[in-house]
Amino acid sequence: MPELTSSERIIARQDGAVGWLVFNNPERRNAVSLDMLEAIPRLLGRYAADDAVRVVVLAGAGDKAFVSGADISQFESERAGDALRRYEEIAEGAMARLQEFDKPLLAMIRGYCLGAGVNIANACDVRIAAEDARFAIPAARIGLGYRVSSTRSLVELVGPAYAREMLITGRHFSAAEAKDMGLVHRVVPPSALQQTVEEYCQNISGNAPLSIRTAKRIIRELARPPREFDAERCKAWVSECFASEDYAEGRRAFMEKRKPAFRGR
Repeated sequence: MPELTSSERIIARQDGAVGWLVFNNPERRNAVSLDMLEAIPRLLGRYAADDAVRVVVLAGAGDKAFVSGADISQFESERAGDALRRYEEIAEGAMARLQEFDKPLLAMIRGYCLGAGVNIANACDVRIAAEDARFAIPAARIGLGYRVSSTRSLVELVGPAYAREMLITGRHFSAAEAKDMGLVHRVVPPSALQQTVEEYCQNISGNAPLSIRTAKRIIRELARPPREFDAERCKAWVSECFASEDYAEGRRAFMEKRKPAFRGR
């Protein structure tokens, strides 16, 4: 497992076709600091450029938290006064890079997933949680204004009713409640979390990369306002799949009753 990290508090490593981003701030329950947010686009860029990486998993170090929110110890120096604009630009940039990433992103959630942790998990394509996971957005408990992009992502996932409950109460939701509201896809015992995530990764990494990329791009396009939707661009992405070597390989593999070997071209 070669380690690719350039920051002590966010670890990147590769295991075969799976890239990992591990939030590593355990003394603060993996709260994200400014340098961690700055590292996200850079590390995702390296995974995007590596054809061997088919899927990326986001996880928290240890078993206490996925991400317990933004690092509140930095709020006075980084998230107030004149520094606030820079912080918001970096945070928005990190979230945009996650949302625009063309390869599948999985969130492996154990323990606390609070505030910024919910935002990061919501940007992933699949969210798998252990039964001990706890979810909350405590912005109202500290007088924080929750940014529009994060609120929009939450509403798109759980609907306005649950979004209101999360934002207005600030209370903790169990993993079972999170699944019921659509915040996570699967809930499993803590002992089964790693294996379940690995099974998802194995399944996804065997699929055609161009098909996956096209699906993600079209879904993003469909989320745009109708006047901004680009149907021709979507048709071009679909045509690219039909013209690919992978499509020919998929057809041959089906006829030959074997597993296809997709190459992403």
